[in-house]
Amino acid sequence: MSKLFIVGIGPGSKDYLTEKAKNIVKSADVTIGSWRAINVFDDIGEVIGLDVKDLQEKLENAVDLAKNGKKVCVLSTGDPGFSGVLKTIKKIAENKNFDQNSIEVIPGISSLQLAAAKNRISWDEANIMTFHGRKNISDILNVIDNGLPTIALPSKSVKDMAKFLLDNGVDENRKVTICEKLSYPEEKIITTSLKEVLTSDFSYMCVMIIY
Repeated sequence: MSKLFIVGIGPGSKDYLTEKAKNIVKSADVTIGSWRAINVFDDIGEVIGLDVKDLQEKLENAVDLAKNGKKVCVLSTGDPGFSGVLKTIKKIAENKNFDQNSIEVIPGISSLQLAAAKNRISWDEANIMTFHGRKNISDILNVIDNGLPTIALPSKSVKDMAKFLLDNGVDENRKVTICEKLSYPEEKIITTSLKEVLTSDFSYMCVMIIY
């Protein structure tokens, strides 16, 4: 029976990988994902690696394989429904007349969720925003002064986001926390100011919290 699983693998460490995700991947005919995602699994069969350049092509291939009766897993870092591949696959499935009921989403722990936990922030007492893949991030200006911390996934880098906020009149001494490489051995959580973020170096794997 045709089945396409979209599997959230968590923030990157095996410690945050769910048993459900492991079991689904173990039983799949084909698993498609970035090599960073694939390498999280110890027990995995046939794999197809992808990167940003061929993402659309490989996701279309995933739907085609599922239509042909394969049990296919597509790996999504974090949670598939938050800056993940769920939206893209649903569009592809619709275009290819693939039954949406044959798609099953396995949730995962997102880096944003882990950032909130590490900083003891309740989800219902924060602004949750993602700017992955977006050029316009002006929406953040509408919420950062509502009295709640804003937990955001930057479009490019935390440095670019800091520059945008400063260029739009946000106080350079505004308190922020940068959560870098969450769940990895190199994990760093630094509380500083917007001004300091602008002059610091961080990897692309960051979550920014603005207070």
